[in-house]
Amino acid sequence: MRRYGKHTDEDDVPFRPSRRNTRPRTHRRPAHEDAAEGFVLTVDRGRITCLVDERSVTAMKARELGRKSVVVGDRVAVVGDLSGKRDTLARVVRVEERSSTLRRTADDDDPFERVVVANADQLAIVTALADPEPRPRLIDRCLVAAFDAGLEPLLILTKADLASPEPLLETYAPLGVSHVVTSAERFDETSVGAVLQLLAGRITAFVGHSGVGKTTLVNALVPQRQRATGHVNAVTGRGRHTTVSALALPLPDASGWVIDTPGVRSFGLHHVDPARVIHAFPDLAPGAVDCPRACSHDEPDCALDAWVADGHADPQRLYSLRRLLATRERHEGD
Repeated sequence: MRRYGKHTDEDDVPFRPSRRNTRPRTHRRPAHEDAAEGFVLTVDRGRITCLVDERSVTAMKARELGRKSVVVGDRVAVVGDLSGKRDTLARVVRVEERSSTLRRTADDDDPFERVVVANADQLAIVTALADPEPRPRLIDRCLVAAFDAGLEPLLILTKADLASPEPLLETYAPLGVSHVVTSAERFDETSVGAVLQLLAGRITAFVGHSGVGKTTLVNALVPQRQRATGHVNAVTGRGRHTTVSALALPLPDASGWVIDTPGVRSFGLHHVDPARVIHAFPDLAPGAVDCPRACSHDEPDCALDAWVADGHADPQRLYSLRRLLATRERHEGD
């Protein structure tokens, strides 16, 4: 029989232990001042492979990061088991501020942005001159994404033994985009050397339509880290796409990094603001100051027409800008 009153003790009071955590909540997070610096090489099904003190370390994202993404190219803070031994797991506790962010959406009407690569300096757009045929609209979209992210674009044309590069190069000449032309699908020493010169000292992300020889080129640039390649139908673009996740690879003699990304069939630009793209055209940007608010740069009141008419820029440059911005309004195959 239970007793209540001044003689009551803890054994006499009905008590049901709570299963909830009674520790006071706090918004303070550990500083992790002893965390090691890491460079994200690849992310696959929640497992993050980082380069930490020349060791490859497998980690997972710490809970305190919340929904913040970790992508290839990120510079991160890592704690835990950093030995790199098999079956060990560390934690990524912080993502450092990014110097650049290459984004894409699945389609133009998809508002969800996907970060492709972080901290790249250059975007290498790889396209075949034949087998499969070039897709200028896809090239345009990749250029817009590069300009929007602040990356310097590089055009790499493959299979020049099957078709002339001149018509495509003439299309992009007004943009002043650096380019290199290779003659065969199996890249020789001369072709590899020409590409390496343009990659030295930089972090370069490689993008391209499936089947253009992108991963084959990456294998030639970094022969010690061969990635599998597969057959892709030149007409439909369907087939065995063996590059399924982005991977950062060091160039020989530590002269830079290449990031091989999966082949793309589309490159959505829902996230792109035309006001940011025009900054990649320094000869046109001053003329946009007098444009109406939210100008698309392709409407009757656009001030760029008068700017070009007064001789401040080449008309072909304005045509190229408008062509690139128009890619947001149509699909790659149009």
